[in-house]
Amino acid sequence: MRVDVSRVDVWAASIKDRPGTLAEKLKALAQADVDLEFAIARRVKPGKCVVFVTPIKGPRQIRAARKAGFEKTKSLHGIRVATGNKPGFGAELTKRLADAGINLRGLSGAAIGNRAIFHLAFDSSDDANKAKRLLK
Repeated sequence: MRVDVSRVDVWAASIKDRPGTLAEKLKALAQADVDLEFAIARRVKPGKCVVFVTPIKGPRQIRAARKAGFEKTKSLHGIRVATGNKPGFGAELTKRLADAGINLRGLSGAAIGNRAIFHLAFDSSDDANKAKRLLK
């Protein structure tokens, strides 16, 4: 089974914990023709949320993202793993990282049809690069 592993820049923005704030952020990106592959939002504490997105590419899209309050994260280092949908692949992937002593900061994944995509987050660029090499 083919596995495509690549580094990704993750962009983040803080949002208020109320209806419509996420829609406003995503609309600003859509109006700049940002073609998001991944977005996740979560509450940090009552009243405050954070949204993470990727990719944001090109000068126009970067300007729009910054204007909307997004910044490329410096503390979260991501990789994208795209492969076929195989039961147990997530378990295999996380076991390989654990066996190599690489700690995950976060993982999000989805399978649609015969494709699966995982986004993994690490605390350091070194760990992300090690994981990328290990998983290729």
